[in-house]
Amino acid sequence: MSIRIFVPGDSSALAVGADEVAAVIAAEAQQRGIEVALVRNGTRGLLWLEPLVEVDTPEGRIGFGPVDAGDVPALFDAGFHAGAGTHPLSLGVVERIPYLARQQRLTFARIGITDPQSLDDYLAHGGYRGLHKSLVMAPAEIVAAVTASGLRGRGGAAFPTGIKWNTVLKAPGDEKYIVCNADEGDSGTFADRLVMESDPFVLIEGMTIAGLAVGATRGYIYVRSEYPHAIARLEAAIDTARNRGYLGQNLLSTGRTFELAVRKGAGAYICGEETALLESLEGKRGIVRAKPPLPALAGLFGKPTVINNVLSLATVPIILDKGAQYYQDYGMGRSRGTLPVQLAGNIKHGGLIELAFGITLREILYDFGGGSATGRPIKAVQVGGPLGAYLPESQWDTPLDYEAFASLWAVLGHGGIVVHDDSADMAKLARYAMEFCAIESCGKCTPCRIGSTRGVEVIDKIRQGTQREQQVVLLRDLCDTMLHGSLCAMGGMTPYPVLSALNHFPQDFGEPALPSITTRHAA
Repeated sequence: MSIRIFVPGDSSALAVGADEVAAVIAAEAQQRGIEVALVRNGTRGLLWLEPLVEVDTPEGRIGFGPVDAGDVPALFDAGFHAGAGTHPLSLGVVERIPYLARQQRLTFARIGITDPQSLDDYLAHGGYRGLHKSLVMAPAEIVAAVTASGLRGRGGAAFPTGIKWNTVLKAPGDEKYIVCNADEGDSGTFADRLVMESDPFVLIEGMTIAGLAVGATRGYIYVRSEYPHAIARLEAAIDTARNRGYLGQNLLSTGRTFELAVRKGAGAYICGEETALLESLEGKRGIVRAKPPLPALAGLFGKPTVINNVLSLATVPIILDKGAQYYQDYGMGRSRGTLPVQLAGNIKHGGLIELAFGITLREILYDFGGGSATGRPIKAVQVGGPLGAYLPESQWDTPLDYEAFASLWAVLGHGGIVVHDDSADMAKLARYAMEFCAIESCGKCTPCRIGSTRGVEVIDKIRQGTQREQQVVLLRDLCDTMLHGSLCAMGGMTPYPVLSALNHFPQDFGEPALPSITTRHAA
């Protein structure tokens, strides 16, 4: 009987040599006459240990990492293929590694465990149970279950998923669509990519359930062009699902229909905004639409459309399988369930952590992240992508909760956390936020298009010491205009990192204490 050895095949592991490691393992095993079955699983999310090689044993899967191709002969000499833990790279049973063992994995329950290209593997680990239950439910019952679970969108607005679905369900229309926003462009975020590369069938299942819930027969996954591995995995999984009856004209012989296709974005950050994404899907330039009408009523091709991101849709199957109350039992307040947190930047142990809402930033930074990679004190943490606020240490005991973060004039967004140590120049980072907005703006509204350009110029003058006090007043006034006058969150959220840097780290702008001048909101 062959020994099962797991080597991740997602792009995180590929970037650090996983293909080379897998090839050397196969060659070394053949040379030594050892029969092995190589499984290219997805990453467990412990990215500082990649490539993380696992060996199946009666005691569980034993991990070794990070493994370089040059380590493989010594691993065989130490008997790693038999699960021996004598090699220095041995990590013991992977499930017991504290970083992983302390998590509550719901959306990511299979990731790193299964072969993402195997539908049989997906089924063996609970896949498609949610869809089977949905097929015997009325559409309104499916929507009610998602609503009762408390699931919210894993983007900036955190809008309740069930309310959005209910609007589309009740909207008149001869055709409706399900659109997955997989244009994951925020800095420090990679959870969507991990789902698509490591468990693509869960996204397909979630979108199929969404179609049944609102009466849609067609869906599109809009993926950024920078994710070629995710696109390849999704397209292969869609073909497999269709061939096995889980997609198509006669869904599992029920007479129901749901078709699914992948569409590739061209790399514009603004297309992460749902209406710009719809414009792009229709073959137009990605420009933000004015609302109303809402996409739920007049979305793709003018038809009622559900737009959710990957994490929301990938969470739907477990809600339908285990029930709304199961999911509702995790979390706090109005933030129910779990949040996949992506820990990046200057951090010792970066990776994917799925936890119930309520844990604090401090716990994530030190209990999971292990402090900064440089060993220097952590100075600031940006949460929610490049337009998220910079949080100083005084705010790190705030629980991860949408409303708690809103009270700080901050956002959880997609769960991306980027860490900076005490060598970071916050004025420079504030300037980057304005520059990023200027580059990525669709240009439709003046506050975003012109405000961000002027913002770069004003911050440059502050950093140079040119009429600093007057320029600070001007910067705050400019941020106020962008916040209240921009058409979408691109311009409306750019003030978050700028003002939070200015308020919490005034010394980086050239003065021990800057003038106490406020806008209508204070970061």
